[in-house]
Formats: sequence, C-alpha cells, structure tokens
Amino acid sequence: MAGVKGKMAYEIHDLAEYVNWIYFFHAWGFQPRFVSIADIHGCDACRASWLAGFPTEDRAKAAEAMQLHKEALRMMNALDGSYKVCAVYRLMDANAEGDDLVLDGKTFPLLRQQSRVHAGDPFLCLSDFVRPASSGVTDTVGAFAAAVDAEMEELYPHDDYRRLLVKTLAERLAEAAVEKMHETVRKEVWAYAKDERLTVKQLLDGEYQGIRPAVGYPSLPDMSVCFLLDELLDMGSIGIRLTENGMMQPHASVCGLMFAHPASRYFSVGKIDEEQLADYARRRGYAPEKMRKYLVGNLE
Repeated sequence: MAGVKGKMAYEIHDLAEYVNWIYFFHAWGFQPRFVSIADIHGCDACRASWLAGFPTEDRAKAAEAMQLHKEALRMMNALDGSYKVCAVYRLMDANAEGDDLVLDGKTFPLLRQQSRVHAGDPFLCLSDFVRPASSGVTDTVGAFAAAVDAEMEELYPHDDYRRLLVKTLAERLAEAAVEKMHETVRKEVWAYAKDERLTVKQLLDGEYQGIRPAVGYPSLPDMSVCFLLDELLDMGSIGIRLTENGMMQPHASVCGLMFAHPASRYFSVGKIDEEQLADYARRRGYAPEKMRKYLVGNLE
C-alpha cells in the first residue's frame, strides 16, 4: 500500500447526511435527547408532533433546538456552492516496533496506557493493532486530514450568533468529510471492507471495521504529532497550516490515523508517569520539558 494517496474536495451538500448532529448540539449546550430533531421530516406537522412528544417542562428547550437546527440547515444551504471541504489521505506500509509505528520507513511514536479500567485488561497502545516488524509481514496504516475553506470561519465578523453558528457547523463539516472519505477508503481504495453495507447512522456510531483516532483524542493525545502527519500528508495541500505548537488552522480541521484490524478499538491513554514521559520524549526527539507541555493533561 506504500504511496497510495488521495485527495477529495466535497461540496457541502455532499456532506449533509454525514453531519453528526450530536456534537453540534452539544457545542450549543443541548442534551442528547434533543438531537432527534435532525432525524425527522422537516414539514410543519412532523415538527409539531416531535415537539409535542416532550414533557411540558422541556418544550421550550426543544423549541430552541428545533429553531437552531432549522437555522443550521439554512446556513448550510447558504454556504453550499461557495465553499468546499477538502480531505487528504495516505495509505502506508506499516509495522509496529514496540510502542512505535514505522510508516513508509518513518518512525511514528505512540503512548501506551499505564492504568486499567478493569482488572485483567491489557495496557493498550495503537501499535498493538499493527503487525510487529518481527513477524516479517508488512501491514498497512492510513493517515488523514480534512479542513473547511479557511474563509468560511471568517464570515459574519459583526454578528456573534451567525459567526458561532458557522464555526460550529464548520467543525461538523470537517468531521463529516473525514467520515465520507473513510467510507470510500475502506470500501474502494484500501478495500478491506468491499462488502460493507452500513447506514449513515451506523457509520456515525462507528460500526465499521477498524478505527480512526484523531489527534487530540484520548488514544492519540499529543498535538505535536500533527507535525509528523504533516510530513506524511502535506496538509498544506488542502489549506491546513500548523502553528508553532502544532495547532491546526483553520480551526475546523482534523487529522489522525486509520487502522483496519478487526479487534482495534478506541481507548484512553490516561495518566502517564515521568518514566514514560522521558521515554516518549526521547522517541519523539524532544526534550522532556518540551514534551511535557503537549501532555500536561496526561501527567500524573
């Protein structure tokens, strides 16, 4: 799989059904029970019936959720045709060497759990889901990134409500682009799931084979690995630039890794001790104190 690369540019209407409204509403302070507004038909009768299904004390909040969803759809329609969301991916020859991945010859250090949720659980590292180099068999790992057009985030500079609305939508659209791209990669490019037949709801629930941990998430908490992913992907080709601390601009950007192993699953690295911090810093090529600022939330 070495050298297999691809780039997609999606129109907003291409991504509408892939938007995960749970996280959109969460950003606006709505509890999950209000997200079902996104699943109903948009006619007045269906909306009225949905609203009537809530207890009296919840109807005012439900009405707010309904209005917010309506305005979000209007916003997406207004943006459609003027802005795109782009994604890039790369499939690489891969093997595990301890807690490191070797991706097309480049070392990609990772962190391992040091605490268990349940007695007897293994201490997981993402490298566990890739064949070890000692096996003599080459495996595959994917890398990805996606971002909205940077100009989208700068809209409505004098309207706080619309500015927040477009920003929260932009974040969901970047994630939706990754969801759609990953589906294509699994079924057509990497093709390890050619026969996959899942609804969008099942996709959003993560029922496909494999995982797609993004940088900053619990199993891949070190934001500095954005620099490694940039070397592998050339994220600038889709308009992503990195700050000196590895933060992605535009803000509505996401990057990470793709694993296909049937037993791969999400987990949290959690707290690490000073010994692992020093070991990880050595493998990353950073001084421990520099590494510490990237992992402050994981330090005991």
